[in-house]
Amino acid sequence: MQEYLNRVKLAKRGDTDAFAELYREVYQDMYRFACYTLRNANDAEDVVSDAVTDAFASIHKLRSDEAFRSWIFRILSNKCKDKISDYQHSQEELPEDLQSMEDEQGMLESIQVRKAFYALSDEERFIISMHIFAGYTNREIAKILHMNENTVRSKESRGLKKMAAGLEI
Repeated sequence: MQEYLNRVKLAKRGDTDAFAELYREVYQDMYRFACYTLRNANDAEDVVSDAVTDAFASIHKLRSDEAFRSWIFRILSNKCKDKISDYQHSQEELPEDLQSMEDEQGMLESIQVRKAFYALSDEERFIISMHIFAGYTNREIAKILHMNENTVRSKESRGLKKMAAGLEI
């Protein structure tokens, strides 16, 4: 833990190697979160890249060294929300290219789980992704989404029940 905090302190002082090491530690989780949230590998790569660029540019503003992971995921979740908003304003169909990602990286465990997950609303997917992949608590998700904590809990519960029902087929 102390080594981690030292890397954060160095990164806040402009040490690019320290920042790169911190990024390496969270990259897979960030990418997985973005893929599950956006349903598109290319867009996931883009939002992760944008989030890391923004994080690097503003790491000196990080208040708590212990909060690096949640801080960078908050940046990523905002980028994902922006991209989802772009989808909603777009006339195009969303590309479905996660099958090749599954073959290449082994990130998705089953086609049935993925289909059940994608059958959820954007909001349910986003809440579940933030909780499972980014490790946010319901309180943190509620704060980020400007919702009541109980609302977040109930939306997550409903989403998980829908997924379970989709897997019973």
